[in-house]
Amino acid sequence: MIKPVSISGSDLSLDDFLAVTRHNATVRINENAIEGIRKSREVVENLLSQGRPMYGINTGFGKFADMAIPDDQIDLLQINLIRADATGAGAPFPREIVRGILLLRANSVIKGFSGVRQELPETMVRMLNKGVHPVIPEKGSVGASGDLCPLAHMVLPMIGEGEAEYLGQTIDGAKAMDLAGISLLKLKAKEGLALINGTPVMTSIAAHAIGTALTLQKSADIVSALTFESLRGIIDVFDPRIHDARNQTGQKVVAANMRKLLEGSSRVTRQGELRMQDSYSLRCIAQIHGASRMAVDYVKMVVEAELNAATDNPLVFPDTGDVISGGNFHGQPIAIAMDTLSIALAELANISERRIAKLVDPALNHGLPAFLVKEGGINCGFMVPQYTAAALVSENKILSHPASVDSIPTSAGQEDHVSMGTIGARKAAVIADHLSRVLGIEWMCAAQAIDLQPGLHLGKGTREAYMLLREHVSFMEKDRAFYKDQETSSVLIREGSLVERVGRKTSRLE
Repeated sequence: MIKPVSISGSDLSLDDFLAVTRHNATVRINENAIEGIRKSREVVENLLSQGRPMYGINTGFGKFADMAIPDDQIDLLQINLIRADATGAGAPFPREIVRGILLLRANSVIKGFSGVRQELPETMVRMLNKGVHPVIPEKGSVGASGDLCPLAHMVLPMIGEGEAEYLGQTIDGAKAMDLAGISLLKLKAKEGLALINGTPVMTSIAAHAIGTALTLQKSADIVSALTFESLRGIIDVFDPRIHDARNQTGQKVVAANMRKLLEGSSRVTRQGELRMQDSYSLRCIAQIHGASRMAVDYVKMVVEAELNAATDNPLVFPDTGDVISGGNFHGQPIAIAMDTLSIALAELANISERRIAKLVDPALNHGLPAFLVKEGGINCGFMVPQYTAAALVSENKILSHPASVDSIPTSAGQEDHVSMGTIGARKAAVIADHLSRVLGIEWMCAAQAIDLQPGLHLGKGTREAYMLLREHVSFMEKDRAFYKDQETSSVLIREGSLVERVGRKTSRLE
């Protein structure tokens, strides 16, 4: 049974986040956060009663920031903001991303800097626990002032508009809330802005992408180790003295993983035994995978910080009674992190595709049959899966162009630098999916190559990787439609089955 997740605005972990979004853990608000919410709301109401100008509370938004709003229209301003910003385009976000958006916005406003009533985070928590998921188009955010457009779609069902997915059906937002027994919100001053100004959309995508990336980087080590054995790789390259001499942390970790995975293998060779050197796609696994690992570590640090960030504007400080307009909505930290993740994962796919190409090429695969098939000519074997891998890594190269350097001014120049962080996060998620598919193809090729060389035993970890694949994908004796096998192998990688299976035999890979 999955434990409930308590949110306080300060200690939401990546594991807890994914438990809610992917495994439907129930959510509750930590009682200690309630007082902070109440105090911040009191500040807003006190300042309103004094008639003090506050951005987005009794003024317009963006270029209209200097336009005062009459007292009798302040609540209408918040509703109009939601309607005006609900201009999304494209396909809806997947369910897990939407759950992450709701969770992150609730976790942010309960920090006590948003000036909202307790009803707002409570409504979002009820939506999570009862499965009311707003329909949120994936395109339309420029990443500052936060994820305005998609967040407006998140809010629509809360005020009885828009659409939501409930019990597997997309229905009118008001109906979904009614069926789930959740009362609609009547937005008050500051609350519409507090709900849509911030980074929870890009951060939800980023958190899922980094969660997947942490699995994929271990999977890349495992799959490459099996390929290493299938090509009788030279084990000396993982000698710890080599990696200590360079002193790059990621490289050391990968080399240690490879030694664990290959422990006891009779398929690996020593320097000079069959050849003096391997090609870079084998010899430099630790260096290349290791560099991506360090990038992933940086991205994880940024994302984990953003899970518990106050990112709306203005922020309310109950201790002093100040309401200060700033720029925490700007998605640049996530934007640069996601561009970094895109490059790191694309490189893991690049080297994987090069190992696939080596496995299928009779000029490079050290005596294995062309395209890993016994009766070449009548059978194409693994010729065309390499094409698919090549197509995916080529697309990754296009997707790896940084979104964060492509600012376009908005709001008549008032918002003259934007992050494009949500676009960057979406690109990184696609690259992660592509990587899982390229690794799946390499895994199939490596297992095929192992079967074509009987009589030698596998390493402690790679044996488990080989056995897991063969439980789901059989040896390719003659040509068959490969797409289902490719999907199976990539799902086993993406969902963590490969890492879990191998980890049980190798004292857990780092």
